[in-house]
Amino acid sequence: MQPLFLQGPSVTLRTLALVIASIGLMTLDHRWGQMETVRNTLSYVLYPLQYTIDLPIRLYHWTDETVSTHETLLDEKRQLEDLNLQNQVRLQKLDILEKENIRLRELLSATAKTGEVVLIAEIINVDVDPYRQLIVINKGTNDNVYISQPLIDAQGVMGQVIHANSNSATAMLITDASHALPVQVDRTGLRAVAFGTGKIDQLDLRHIPHNADIRKGDTLITSGLGGRFPANYPVAVITHIERSPDEAFVTVTAEPLALLDRSREVLLVWHNQPQTPLSSDE
Repeated sequence: MQPLFLQGPSVTLRTLALVIASIGLMTLDHRWGQMETVRNTLSYVLYPLQYTIDLPIRLYHWTDETVSTHETLLDEKRQLEDLNLQNQVRLQKLDILEKENIRLRELLSATAKTGEVVLIAEIINVDVDPYRQLIVINKGTNDNVYISQPLIDAQGVMGQVIHANSNSATAMLITDASHALPVQVDRTGLRAVAFGTGKIDQLDLRHIPHNADIRKGDTLITSGLGGRFPANYPVAVITHIERSPDEAFVTVTAEPLALLDRSREVLLVWHNQPQTPLSSDE
């Protein structure tokens, strides 16, 4: 259906006019730069519109970058926390190794003082029976361990072996209620017997006469009597003396010098025995 009134020139004519106008404007701009001012004006006018159109894209990129950075920081934080935990575990191990080295150096120092043949052993078990004071060490008959063999640590006498297997041995501590150890007072040479009480920090000296020269703080050492323990090993220090006129003997208690409930390594001492310990290379 044709329109009733045709307004303006035809489409072809208008297109041709626009092409001619465009060519003319390009020529003027190329030769004399007449359109620069128009372009600048249009850029100022169109900038808010361009910024508004570009804003969602900018917001998308900013959000994506922020989320990615946050996730990266969280990953780095987790990695640092894991690394910190690993370093703490390593520090704990180093601290344990340092303490173990200190203990071993103390034992080696005690080795130099004894003069007897010795072998370092590690405590691998402790008897939980409250009426017994027993420990298990990781050396046995394969290492020439024998029954009644003395045990010491860096501070003093610990006990003696009462049972030995091929790769382990059981030792009775000097505080066991059934243990007795010949001792003497280092200051005076007074001989006595130190009996275990079943308490890890107490020994009893029995049958001490009232006129005996013995004082609180005196050190007890092995006397060598009985042939099981070599002489002159530190045993205990006297902590309590009670002289009661109603009793025939003085009540004397002493505290062991050895770290009976804390030592992890002990020294096996060869005394009056033809055997010698096996080296670690054999």
